[in-house]
This record gives sequence, structure tokens and C-alpha cells, in this order.
Amino acid sequence: MKRRDFNRVAVGLALSPLLAKRSLAQWYEGPSPPTAEPPKKFNVVIKNSPRTYNQVNVPRKFGAGRRFTIYWTWSYPWEANRDVAELDNRFSTMTEVRRVAWPNYETPEFSEKVFLQGIGGVLELFHLSTIRFQNIVGEVTGQPVVVYQRIDQAGQRLPIDERMLADTDTLMVFGLDHMVTEQEASQEEIEAVRQFLTREGTCVMVGPHHDVGASQDVRRLQMEYAHHGDPLVPRQQRFGLYTRSLMKGLGIPVENRFGLRPAVVKDTNQIAPITPMRDLDTHGWLANVTTFNFHQHLPHYALTTEDTRSIRVLARQPIDLMRPHPFIEAGNTEFNMFLWMPPAGTRAGHILMADLTLFTTLFGGAESLDNFWYNLATKG
Repeated sequence: MKRRDFNRVAVGLALSPLLAKRSLAQWYEGPSPPTAEPPKKFNVVIKNSPRTYNQVNVPRKFGAGRRFTIYWTWSYPWEANRDVAELDNRFSTMTEVRRVAWPNYETPEFSEKVFLQGIGGVLELFHLSTIRFQNIVGEVTGQPVVVYQRIDQAGQRLPIDERMLADTDTLMVFGLDHMVTEQEASQEEIEAVRQFLTREGTCVMVGPHHDVGASQDVRRLQMEYAHHGDPLVPRQQRFGLYTRSLMKGLGIPVENRFGLRPAVVKDTNQIAPITPMRDLDTHGWLANVTTFNFHQHLPHYALTTEDTRSIRVLARQPIDLMRPHPFIEAGNTEFNMFLWMPPAGTRAGHILMADLTLFTTLFGGAESLDNFWYNLATKG
């Protein structure tokens, strides 16, 4: 697919005024590579195909286009059945979201007649928010983006295994499991992913979310809460046990820490540009990418090694320094946002680190985010 065709794609989500307004306002008008035409605004609406549920996936054709697979690491029942009287380490209910975001969800499609009002409703919001990414990448690659859950609504458990990986070129592991739900990658899963990465042309994108409130100091908990400023996130919300165990097993020297609020462009609500390390980005992952999307609490991907040859920090995000945080007090002004482990040794595939919210419309968008998706779809 030509780049000019990609930039004409638009997706009608019909989710809510909040989601639609943000997800459709991602026009790109910046410079293109010398060999490509200037990108144009989206002017085509793609209608979503009928939704399927609870059926065996039909394998995609190998070599016809890059095959993307999204893997949610959560146990849907365990997350949805959490006691709503618990203050910490759970998702909000849809009722709480409606109260905080009022009146954005006061529409028929989010009423109790047709939409879950408990925690399950919020989990479904995450599913709905990846539709735009699925449609755009599917349009670029000519292959549908498949979505799996570690444990789905019906309690069916699906570990990462050779069946899933044989039908995949880019595996996206979305680490949105609360640690208290005890999801952890087995040795068999780790070995399956390791073998997957020995195949030429493969890529694993690991996206653990934030780790808010790791300290037990109540003053520090309150400081972190005031820093991100999101009333829907509790004082302690620790994500990503599954991704942490997977990273440890694969030898990825990274740990997701904190929930940091990005800086914005002065006098606007637009996220500040990233600080790219373009001299290290020899693969072109960040070609025509200047910003990501704004999210109030993003993880810092801290390196746990001093060997920067094996893993490269390709982008850092400026922090909102007007809101105190222990990470800022330690002298930091930016956090690691996007990392790359190029092929090495017997590993022929790429490993990327990027927060899962970069692939959703639930938290808005940025003009160059579509270019980031395009790069993943064409350069993997």
C-alpha cells in the first residue's frame, strides 16, 4: 500500500463524543520522506466489519502482509470481579468513569441497556479503543489484526504458544494486568517467544503500563497521585507482572516504573514533542514521528543494565515539572518512552518497548502517531 493511501484512511469509531473527537482529530501535515508525496488529511471512512466472538481464529496467509497480533495479558474475569469496595489495584467501574467524565458517556450506546456498567465495561472500552489501530494497520498490511486475551470473558485460558506465534509476525504484548491478579509468563511461554524471535522478520512489542504507588509511604503515594492528577487512578495501581516476567525470561533489561505526567506545549493541551535519538534509530522506527499521544500517567522504562549497546533508548518524553514527583526530585526532566533491541546473536527478530496506550484512542491522539503505526506496519 502506498503512503498516500495510508494517509487517507479514517476510521469511524462511534464510541462517544470524547473518543470520537480525539480519535478523529489526528491529521498529519508534517514533512514526508523525499520519495513520498506530502501526506493528506483523512477523508475516507471505513466501516467496521461485523464483530465475531468465541470462535477459532482462521490462520492468515503467510507473506501476504505483516501479521499483527495483540495479546492482552489480563484475566478478564479476575479484573472484572474485583471488589469495587477496594480502593487500590483495580480498574474503575463504568459508573465511576461516567461520573468523572460526565457528560461524555451519557449517550444511548453506553446506557445500562446495552453496555456493562461495572469494571467489565471499562475493559471493553480498552477493546474498543484499539479498533482504529486495527483498521489502519489492517489497511496497510492487507491482514486483519487479531486480538487475544490471556483469560477471556468465558474463562478460556490462552497462553502464548506456537499456535498463536505461527500466525504472527509482530506480537504486541499489552501489559494491563494488575499484579494482584498473579498473571505470570510460564517457562513454556518464554521459550515459545524466544523461538519465535529466531525467525527472520519477527518483532515483539512489549508494553507494560504504569506502576503507580510502589512505595508504602502515604506522603509519597499522595505526591504521585497529585502528580498525574487523574481521579480514576487510585493511590496504588501496579500493572505488569506478566510483562515483567516475560522480559526477565527474555533477558530484556527494563523495568516499568512510576506513572508520569507528560509535559504539554505551553498554553495548549497538546503533548510536548518527544526527544528522539535519531542517530540510534538506524531502522527508522521514528521516521516522521515527533509526538505520541497524551496520557496522564505513563511508565518510565528504566534500564537495569549499563550495556547500552544491546538496548537503545530511541525516545524520551519531557515530564510536567510543575507537578512534584520523586522522579523529578531525583533530578530527572524526561523519562524513557520508546526502546529498541536490534537483532543480536541467535535472535533474528526485533524487540520494542512502548506503552500500550500509544495504540489506543481512549486517551486521545497526536498528529504523528499514525506515522508511528505506519512505521511498525512497514518496517518490522
